[in-house]
Amino acid sequence: MTENTIAAEPAKSDDSDLYDLRGLSCPMPVLKTRRRLRDMRPGQPLAILTSDPLAVIDIPAFCHEDGHTLLISESLADGHRFVISRGR
Repeated sequence: MTENTIAAEPAKSDDSDLYDLRGLSCPMPVLKTRRRLRDMRPGQPLAILTSDPLAVIDIPAFCHEDGHTLLISESLADGHRFVISRGR
């Protein structure tokens, strides 16, 4: 699969927490990501794994609406990987 990098300088995978949300359907990946980010400090990266096909629409929209930065959006064989930098 091809990789779609949103930001010019993606976060290193070892610098981010990994949150496995595979198997969850809309709206759960966004709701759980929102809760997880709430407990993180601004600028801290969070990598999430999803298998819900709607996540490619929902996660970027969530980041835009809540003021987070989507660093990476990557297609995987079994879903998607996103890296988000917590806003505010």
